[in-house]
Amino acid sequence: QLAVRGRKVYTMAGPVVEDGIVIIRDGKISAIGKAADIAVPDGFKVLEAAVVTPGLIDAHSVVGLAGYFNQDHDQDQLERSSPIQPELRAIDSYNTREPLIEWVRGYGVTTLHTGHAPGELISGQTMIVKTRGNTVDEAILVPTAGIALTLGPSSTRGGGKSPGSRGKQMAMLRAKLLEAKAYMESLEKAAKAPEKKKDEKAEGKGEKKITRPPVNLALEALSSALRKEVPLVITAHRAQDIATALRLRREFDLRIILDGGAEAYLLTEELKKADVPVIIHPSMARFSGELENASFETASLLKKAGVRVTIQSGYESYVPKTRVVLFEAAVAAANGLGFEGALELITSSAADVLGISRRVGSLAVGKDGDLALFDGDPFEYSTHCIGTVIEGQVVSDSRR
Repeated sequence: QLAVRGRKVYTMAGPVVEDGIVIIRDGKISAIGKAADIAVPDGFKVLEAAVVTPGLIDAHSVVGLAGYFNQDHDQDQLERSSPIQPELRAIDSYNTREPLIEWVRGYGVTTLHTGHAPGELISGQTMIVKTRGNTVDEAILVPTAGIALTLGPSSTRGGGKSPGSRGKQMAMLRAKLLEAKAYMESLEKAAKAPEKKKDEKAEGKGEKKITRPPVNLALEALSSALRKEVPLVITAHRAQDIATALRLRREFDLRIILDGGAEAYLLTEELKKADVPVIIHPSMARFSGELENASFETASLLKKAGVRVTIQSGYESYVPKTRVVLFEAAVAAANGLGFEGALELITSSAADVLGISRRVGSLAVGKDGDLALFDGDPFEYSTHCIGTVIEGQVVSDSRR
């Protein structure tokens, strides 16, 4: 049982509460408002901070699959044996004891959308976890949050291996999605077929026997995307690849989330019309290669155009495999978004894009008691995160 008092409490569900207090009972927020109006129940531990915000959400990461040693034993974020592997589950590779989880948690990050990294045509699944828990079952929030795709040069292969071009990428994707569609339809027909029809061939009545196709884990995963149960998280930076992602969405009537989007500002109207959210590249990513036309102002431009947008720590192939979204949002704040606009990117907007706003992303009665505590403006370099709370439990109290 916990009470958190702040000189400023940013709820992201309404106005800033000056000299506010948040009461957390049994892991959920039970009261929030001005400290003068809310009594702290007997026996509750009280924490104080200059600024209190909702727990931060990293909208796309590989933390927990990629580790800080950068050695083979802690690099499970990308399987290179095949370009198409939608059946790879993030929960089978997530390591709750990875030090990088503790590191980002110390900066107020309470929720991660993590999983298989960009780099293969279909690299695997993603999931959403809280940054605590002794086992993945204790950490898990959403076991399968998406299926990760990569369009453009990042997932092409050399040496005559497929895919070697953008055209081959799309041909392989279409073929696999059409195969998944046929597989899904076969399952539906087998489920609907009367029992007597299944036996008619054996009785010599000449009707084709309807049987269930053998289980295919890859097609099962893609079928869930075709049924719109999970989105395709499509990493694309160039405008032509973003346009291809939108075309794929229309062709197969899919839910997609655009990931990266270095040139997304060139297609704002198209993204808005399609209601495709964007998990924008980290502000401090290296602006070279596919990101050569990236901009610090992209998040601001997309938001002003009415596109749903959030920001991520991203993935790099070098140590330490992660950034901190707190700092990424600070750059966005200084480039058109302002304080609350940038804070929104890593709280309520992230929760909305990921479909978890019922539980996290803002401070309101009934939501998870996930908070970040700071001794000053969170986006100032000299400020420290002095506490992180997940469902009422203080999981970090170091000055970082």
